[in-house]
Amino acid sequence: MRRYRGRVIRSGRAEGEALVSPEPIGFLGGVDPETGRVVEPGHPLEGQSVAGKVLVFPTGKGSTVGSYVLYRLARNGLAPVAIVNQESEPIVAVGAIMGDIPMVDQIPIEEIRTGQRVRVDGEWVWVEDAPTSPLPPGPLPNAGRGRGWGDEERSRWSMDAGIGRGTCLPETGRLSHHR
Repeated sequence: MRRYRGRVIRSGRAEGEALVSPEPIGFLGGVDPETGRVVEPGHPLEGQSVAGKVLVFPTGKGSTVGSYVLYRLARNGLAPVAIVNQESEPIVAVGAIMGDIPMVDQIPIEEIRTGQRVRVDGEWVWVEDAPTSPLPPGPLPNAGRGRGWGDEERSRWSMDAGIGRGTCLPETGRLSHHR
């Protein structure tokens, strides 16, 4: 069992089978919100469903409407159970927050393979060493302790929007800027 400590984008706990893409994912036109399948022609995950998976990919891409596609996936019960990125960006982050999908970034995604069991718990990402080894039961060490991001239960997400530091409050959907 390997564990990685990342940055919480949307706090939460989830566990499932990894679905890993070596390429960015664009949700608008790239994932069908009615089926949960990747429909972008030529994408490495084309034809595969993200539903119920821990979706692992480098970063998002495309239109800001992609946030709403991710939200629709969640409303339709077809969203990934968690998202793990190498580097988050605002489109996927906002979609994960709106859809209540646990999300962590700053994880070495090249260490995760499709089919491995993955558990996301706050800032921690646990990955099985072999596809058949079980995840350890019970709470994870240091779960719920942030890396200077504050209390994870508040689900606060900070981003550099090019206009200073901001905090997106999922409860309100508002972006509060401070320097």
